[in-house]
Amino acid sequence: MTELDDPVGGSLRGAHAALARTVGRVATYPADVATFCAVPADPTDQDWADLARLVGPGGLADLFTAPGTPPADWAPEFAMPGRQLVAPDPTGDVDPRVVELGRADDAAMLELATRTRPGPFFTRTAQLGTFLGIRDGGELVAMAGQRLRPGGWVEISAVCTDRRARGQGLAAVLVAAQVARTVADGGRPFLHVVDTNAGARALYARLGFTERRRVVFRGFRVPA
Repeated sequence: MTELDDPVGGSLRGAHAALARTVGRVATYPADVATFCAVPADPTDQDWADLARLVGPGGLADLFTAPGTPPADWAPEFAMPGRQLVAPDPTGDVDPRVVELGRADDAAMLELATRTRPGPFFTRTAQLGTFLGIRDGGELVAMAGQRLRPGGWVEISAVCTDRRARGQGLAAVLVAAQVARTVADGGRPFLHVVDTNAGARALYARLGFTERRRVVFRGFRVPA
Protein backbone atom coordinates (compact mmCIF):
# COMPACT_ATOMS: atom_id res chain seq x y z
CA MET A 1 0.00 0.00 0.00
CA THR A 2 3.00 2.34 -0.16
CA GLU A 3 1.51 3.96 -3.28
CA LEU A 4 -1.07 5.51 -0.95
CA ASP A 5 1.62 7.45 0.93
CA ASP A 6 1.82 9.93 -1.97
CA PRO A 7 -1.49 9.65 -3.82
CA VAL A 8 -1.19 12.93 -5.73
CA GLY A 9 2.36 12.28 -6.90
CA GLY A 10 1.54 8.71 -7.83
CA SER A 11 -1.41 9.88 -9.91
CA LEU A 12 0.48 12.64 -11.71
CA ARG A 13 3.40 10.34 -12.50
CA GLY A 14 1.11 7.50 -13.60
CA ALA A 15 -2.54 7.37 -14.63
CA HIS A 16 -2.88 11.17 -14.78
CA ALA A 17 0.48 11.92 -16.40
CA ALA A 18 -1.26 13.41 -19.43
CA LEU A 19 -2.80 16.04 -17.13
CA ALA A 20 0.39 16.84 -15.23
CA ARG A 21 1.96 20.29 -15.26
CA THR A 22 5.56 19.72 -14.20
CA VAL A 23 8.61 21.79 -13.35
CA GLY A 24 11.66 19.95 -12.02
CA ARG A 25 10.55 17.51 -9.31
CA VAL A 26 7.13 19.08 -8.60
CA ALA A 27 3.83 18.77 -10.42
CA THR A 28 0.22 19.88 -10.28
CA TYR A 29 -3.01 19.57 -12.22
CA PRO A 30 -4.51 22.24 -14.48
CA ALA A 31 -6.46 24.66 -12.31
CA ASP A 32 -9.81 23.67 -13.86
CA VAL A 33 -9.20 20.00 -12.97
CA ALA A 34 -7.76 20.07 -9.44
CA THR A 35 -5.57 22.21 -7.18
CA PHE A 36 -3.54 19.33 -5.74
CA CYS A 37 0.24 19.61 -5.90
CA ALA A 38 2.91 16.91 -5.69
CA VAL A 39 6.26 17.62 -4.03
CA PRO A 40 9.06 15.19 -3.15
CA ALA A 41 9.27 13.71 0.32
CA ASP A 42 12.46 15.76 0.84
CA PRO A 43 11.61 19.10 -0.86
CA THR A 44 14.47 21.54 -1.41
CA ASP A 45 14.39 25.31 -1.80
CA GLN A 46 14.50 24.75 -5.56
CA ASP A 47 11.43 22.48 -5.38
CA TRP A 48 9.45 25.19 -3.57
CA ALA A 49 10.63 27.77 -6.12
CA ASP A 50 9.51 25.48 -8.94
CA LEU A 51 6.11 24.96 -7.30
CA ALA A 52 5.71 28.72 -6.92
CA ARG A 53 6.30 29.04 -10.68
CA LEU A 54 3.64 26.43 -11.40
CA VAL A 55 1.01 27.82 -9.04
CA GLY A 56 1.77 31.48 -9.67
CA PRO A 57 2.01 34.49 -7.33
CA GLY A 58 -0.84 34.53 -4.83
CA GLY A 59 -1.99 31.08 -5.94
CA LEU A 60 -3.09 28.23 -3.70
CA ALA A 61 -0.63 25.37 -3.27
CA ASP A 62 -2.87 22.52 -2.15
CA LEU A 63 -0.41 19.98 -0.75
CA PHE A 64 -3.17 17.47 0.00
CA THR A 65 -1.44 15.08 2.44
CA ALA A 66 2.21 15.83 1.51
CA PRO A 67 4.23 16.37 4.72
CA GLY A 68 6.81 18.87 3.42
CA THR A 69 7.08 22.29 5.08
CA PRO A 70 6.92 25.25 2.65
CA PRO A 71 9.01 28.42 3.11
CA ALA A 72 8.06 30.63 6.04
CA ASP A 73 6.49 33.31 3.81
CA TRP A 74 3.92 30.87 2.36
CA ALA A 75 0.76 31.71 4.30
CA PRO A 76 -1.22 28.73 5.66
CA GLU A 77 -4.73 28.59 4.17
CA PHE A 78 -6.07 25.47 5.86
CA ALA A 79 -5.02 22.39 7.82
CA MET A 80 -7.71 19.74 8.26
CA PRO A 81 -7.08 16.43 10.03
CA GLY A 82 -8.51 13.45 8.22
CA ARG A 83 -8.25 9.77 7.49
CA GLN A 84 -7.34 7.58 4.56
CA LEU A 85 -9.66 4.58 4.28
CA VAL A 86 -9.46 1.38 2.23
CA ALA A 87 -12.59 -0.28 0.85
CA PRO A 88 -13.74 -3.84 1.56
CA ASP A 89 -14.44 -6.35 -1.20
CA PRO A 90 -17.70 -5.55 -3.01
CA THR A 91 -20.83 -7.48 -2.11
CA GLY A 92 -24.29 -7.61 -3.63
CA ASP A 93 -25.63 -6.25 -6.89
CA VAL A 94 -25.38 -2.65 -8.04
CA ASP A 95 -28.61 -0.70 -7.54
CA PRO A 96 -30.40 -0.38 -10.92
CA ARG A 97 -30.91 3.35 -10.34
CA VAL A 98 -27.17 3.96 -10.72
CA VAL A 99 -26.09 5.29 -14.12
CA GLU A 100 -22.72 6.21 -15.55
CA LEU A 101 -22.32 9.92 -16.18
CA GLY A 102 -20.57 11.34 -19.22
CA ARG A 103 -19.40 14.60 -20.74
CA ALA A 104 -23.02 15.56 -21.46
CA ASP A 105 -23.53 15.61 -17.69
CA ASP A 106 -20.62 17.94 -16.89
CA ALA A 107 -22.83 20.96 -16.24
CA ALA A 108 -25.20 18.98 -14.01
CA MET A 109 -22.30 17.51 -12.03
CA LEU A 110 -20.74 20.92 -11.50
CA GLU A 111 -24.08 22.37 -10.43
CA LEU A 112 -24.69 19.55 -7.94
CA ALA A 113 -21.17 19.87 -6.52
CA THR A 114 -21.57 23.63 -6.22
CA ARG A 115 -24.79 23.19 -4.23
CA THR A 116 -23.54 20.40 -1.97
CA ARG A 117 -19.80 21.23 -1.62
CA PRO A 118 -18.37 17.69 -1.36
CA GLY A 119 -14.85 19.09 -1.76
CA PRO A 120 -12.82 20.75 -4.53
CA PHE A 121 -14.72 20.42 -7.80
CA PHE A 122 -14.05 22.41 -10.96
CA THR A 123 -15.20 22.50 -14.58
CA ARG A 124 -12.99 19.55 -15.64
CA THR A 125 -12.76 17.57 -12.40
CA ALA A 126 -15.01 14.87 -13.86
CA GLN A 127 -12.25 14.03 -16.34
CA LEU A 128 -10.25 12.39 -13.54
CA GLY A 129 -12.26 9.16 -13.70
CA THR A 130 -15.64 7.49 -13.93
CA PHE A 131 -18.59 9.23 -12.28
CA LEU A 132 -21.80 7.48 -11.31
CA GLY A 133 -25.08 9.17 -10.47
CA ILE A 134 -28.73 8.80 -9.62
CA ARG A 135 -31.44 10.89 -11.25
CA ASP A 136 -34.89 11.82 -10.06
CA GLY A 137 -37.28 12.93 -12.75
CA GLY A 138 -34.35 13.42 -15.09
CA GLU A 139 -32.46 15.65 -12.64
CA LEU A 140 -29.12 14.55 -11.18
CA VAL A 141 -29.62 14.37 -7.40
CA ALA A 142 -26.63 12.32 -6.21
CA MET A 143 -23.23 11.25 -7.50
CA ALA A 144 -19.90 9.69 -6.59
CA GLY A 145 -16.76 9.89 -8.69
CA GLN A 146 -13.18 8.75 -9.06
CA ARG A 147 -10.28 11.10 -8.44
CA LEU A 148 -6.67 10.17 -7.63
CA ARG A 149 -5.25 6.99 -9.17
CA PRO A 150 -1.87 6.07 -7.64
CA GLY A 151 -0.37 2.76 -8.70
CA GLY A 152 -3.53 0.78 -9.37
CA TRP A 153 -5.51 2.35 -6.53
CA VAL A 154 -8.59 4.46 -7.34
CA GLU A 155 -9.87 7.14 -4.97
CA ILE A 156 -13.63 7.50 -4.54
CA SER A 157 -14.52 11.17 -4.20
CA ALA A 158 -17.14 13.88 -4.82
CA VAL A 159 -19.78 11.87 -2.95
CA CYS A 160 -22.77 14.18 -2.64
CA THR A 161 -26.56 14.24 -2.52
CA ASP A 162 -28.93 17.12 -3.17
CA ARG A 163 -30.68 18.30 -0.01
CA ARG A 164 -34.15 17.25 -1.20
CA ALA A 165 -32.95 13.68 -1.87
CA ARG A 166 -31.16 13.08 1.43
CA GLY A 167 -32.27 10.42 3.88
CA GLN A 168 -32.75 7.81 1.15
CA GLY A 169 -29.33 6.15 1.41
CA LEU A 170 -28.22 7.33 -2.03
CA ALA A 171 -24.63 8.05 -0.93
CA ALA A 172 -24.26 4.48 0.34
CA VAL A 173 -25.71 3.12 -2.90
CA LEU A 174 -23.28 5.14 -5.01
CA VAL A 175 -20.18 4.43 -2.93
CA ALA A 176 -20.97 0.71 -3.05
CA ALA A 177 -21.42 1.00 -6.82
CA GLN A 178 -18.08 2.76 -7.17
CA VAL A 179 -16.36 0.04 -5.14
CA ALA A 180 -17.87 -2.61 -7.38
CA ARG A 181 -17.02 -0.68 -10.56
CA THR A 182 -13.44 -0.05 -9.49
CA VAL A 183 -12.78 -3.67 -8.57
CA ALA A 184 -14.41 -4.90 -11.79
CA ASP A 185 -12.04 -2.64 -13.74
CA GLY A 186 -9.02 -4.08 -11.90
CA GLY A 187 -8.49 -1.25 -9.42
CA ARG A 188 -8.35 -1.10 -5.62
CA PRO A 189 -10.71 1.50 -4.11
CA PHE A 190 -9.84 3.89 -1.30
CA LEU A 191 -10.95 7.32 -0.15
CA HIS A 192 -10.25 10.21 2.19
CA VAL A 193 -12.52 11.85 4.73
CA VAL A 194 -12.03 14.84 7.04
CA ASP A 195 -12.44 14.20 10.75
CA THR A 196 -15.14 16.85 11.09
CA ASN A 197 -17.46 15.04 8.65
CA ALA A 198 -18.97 12.66 11.19
CA GLY A 199 -21.79 11.63 8.87
CA ALA A 200 -19.43 10.51 6.12
CA ARG A 201 -17.19 8.69 8.58
CA ALA A 202 -20.17 6.79 9.94
CA LEU A 203 -21.33 5.92 6.42
CA TYR A 204 -17.94 4.52 5.41
CA ALA A 205 -17.71 2.52 8.63
CA ARG A 206 -21.11 0.95 7.89
CA LEU A 207 -19.90 0.06 4.40
CA GLY A 208 -16.86 -1.72 5.84
CA PHE A 209 -14.07 0.74 5.01
CA THR A 210 -11.03 0.42 7.27
CA GLU A 211 -8.62 3.15 8.31
CA ARG A 212 -5.12 2.92 6.85
CA ARG A 213 -3.63 6.10 8.31
CA ARG A 214 -4.34 9.52 9.72
CA VAL A 215 -3.59 12.46 7.43
CA VAL A 216 -3.69 16.26 7.43
CA PHE A 217 -4.93 18.12 4.37
CA ARG A 218 -2.93 21.36 4.02
CA GLY A 219 -2.97 24.35 1.73
CA PHE A 220 -0.68 27.38 1.48
CA ARG A 221 -0.86 30.70 -0.33
CA VAL A 222 2.17 31.41 -2.51
CA PRO A 223 3.61 34.92 -1.88
CA ALA A 224 2.49 37.54 -4.36
